[in-house]
Amino acid sequence: MHKIWQIFDPRRTLVALFVFLLGLALLIHLILLSSPKFNWLG
Repeated sequence: MHKIWQIFDPRRTLVALFVFLLGLALLIHLILLSSPKFNWLG
């Protein structure tokens, strides 16, 4: 595990992971909102 953190910058890796997960969560929510069965706002 220590060798992995020597290759990748920890701060940039965690920021990229956070942005990826946030984008994935927004994508899933928008897909669910666009379907009539799972639209909890309508």
